[in-house]
Amino acid sequence: MRPAAALLILLPVLVLALEEHVFGDFADGMDRWSERSFVGRTQYRMTEVDGRAALEAHARTSASALYRDERVDLRRTPCLQFDWRIERTLGDDLDERSKSGDDYAARIYVVRRGGLAFWRTRALNYVWSGSEPVGARWPNAYAGRNAQMWVLDSGNDLAGQWVSHARDVRADWLESFGEEIDSLDGLALMTDADDSGGEVRAWYADIRFTGPGGC
Repeated sequence: MRPAAALLILLPVLVLALEEHVFGDFADGMDRWSERSFVGRTQYRMTEVDGRAALEAHARTSASALYRDERVDLRRTPCLQFDWRIERTLGDDLDERSKSGDDYAARIYVVRRGGLAFWRTRALNYVWSGSEPVGARWPNAYAGRNAQMWVLDSGNDLAGQWVSHARDVRADWLESFGEEIDSLDGLALMTDADDSGGEVRAWYADIRFTGPGGC
């Protein structure tokens, strides 16, 4: 087979592997993000950590989220990749399954809207927990079954260092909601400490969706 012909065969595979949907490398700032306050305001600012652009989040008895309403085609880019880092958790004495303990040093939501049927809006919430083990899942204390919590990191053993994750969102969504989906409508992140009255700090970097080979 001639090299040119071989390249034409491989090209679609290479394009698929390299395709990505960037939500936040934060090198260009926060212009495309909006904020929603629930209790006070978590302070979000651009910074640099270990020579890389990052978003710092500092919550002191506050809860506000940054979000981007943007469609994600999960057929092309199903893998959510991101790095996060925390100063410390809020401790292992919080009951994170209750409203009084629904606080996290770091969390990232992926959201699918319900359209006019607003009650069908759902969110999968990846969290760094202070008290629940890695892999634990449960309905959110405020939103119930429409917002499922999923622990990716737990405790303080990895505090102070970057931790990388790659998740197959379609597979996680199916496991969480029993529903197969092909798209998302947005992504949000939040560092909050309003329910516990505490204080936490976290950093987020390189948030993106990639092709099937990314996870």
